Amino acid sequence: MSKDEQPPLVVGISGASGVAYGLRALDACRELGVASHLVISRSAMLTLAQESDLTLAEVQAKADVVHKVTDIGASIASGSFRTLGMIVAPCSVRTMSEIATGVTSTLLSRAADVTLKERRTLVLMVRETPLHLGHLRTLVRLAEMGAIIAPPLPAFYARPQSLAEMVDQSVGRALDLFGLAWRPVRRWGGDIAPLNEED
Repeated sequence: MSKDEQPPLVVGISGASGVAYGLRALDACRELGVASHLVISRSAMLTLAQESDLTLAEVQAKADVVHKVTDIGASIASGSFRTLGMIVAPCSVRTMSEIATGVTSTLLSRAADVTLKERRTLVLMVRETPLHLGHLRTLVRLAEMGAIIAPPLPAFYARPQSLAEMVDQSVGRALDLFGLAWRPVRRWGGDIAPLNEED
């Protein structure tokens, strides 16, 4: 299936720490030949300045289509616009809470709400710790609604040699949930050989 035939992936970047996850998700889409529609929250723009040397324009250049977070009339705000689904990387507590309640104040949370109502894949790379009971109940509610909660936790069995490798492993495993196999992912039983227990 060509890039023009395959529905795009919506990439949301919210204001939690971990903007690298969203940046690498955009890079992965480009490498996989999957069109990306990007929406960045205002808080994420602040995080970007804190955690990356990239300008907003450089980040936007990674996407095929960029939507303003205030543009509630954008294509991704409608269920009739076909997509593979949406990944929010990273996903802040505020964003997850808006999605869980359906009270969507921005295009980012509205697009996620649309993804759920259309029964498409919604992956939330939630970045918060420790979690209090309210957070946990909200996450349960989202899971019950059909969202996939995928905190970006390091896979130490992959023997990462750098922070970049840990980021790529987390992003790649999240993209697996859309049926997208990204090259940097190290896989158990593939390039990671399980130990054989001797009798």
